[in-house]
Amino acid sequence: MREALAEAQRAAELGEVPVGAVITLHDRIIGRGHNLRETRQDPLAHAELIAISEAAHEVGGWRLVEATMYVTLEPCAMCAGALVNSRVERLVFGARDPKAGFCGSLGDLVRDPRLNHQLAVVEGVLAEECGKLLADFFAALRARR
Repeated sequence: MREALAEAQRAAELGEVPVGAVITLHDRIIGRGHNLRETRQDPLAHAELIAISEAAHEVGGWRLVEATMYVTLEPCAMCAGALVNSRVERLVFGARDPKAGFCGSLGDLVRDPRLNHQLAVVEGVLAEECGKLLADFFAALRARR
């Protein structure tokens, strides 16, 4: 999760919402990402999707079986769907997202038994640090207005 926090900090330095993600396979990082929606002007440039794409490229296929994603903020519905579709085995996230989170807050796409794949989920890892990074970012943004 510390690596995901470092990715989130990179996003903040770019003026992006500070969310960071890493994907590991057998204790090795195979994908990294941080939010780049503003930089790329791309609604799909979420940290999780960037990390998934990098990991798939690294393993040479779209199935990320046995992989774990670490992300600083609970994934949204789009990213939760990508986790299911890429067959990531486990999700570890920091802060909950009561406004957009879809891994336990607003819904729970990653553990929906109607789907062909479910993930194990661990939440709250370094939640205070992850949440503080986001809170500080939005406080600074409001202060500039």
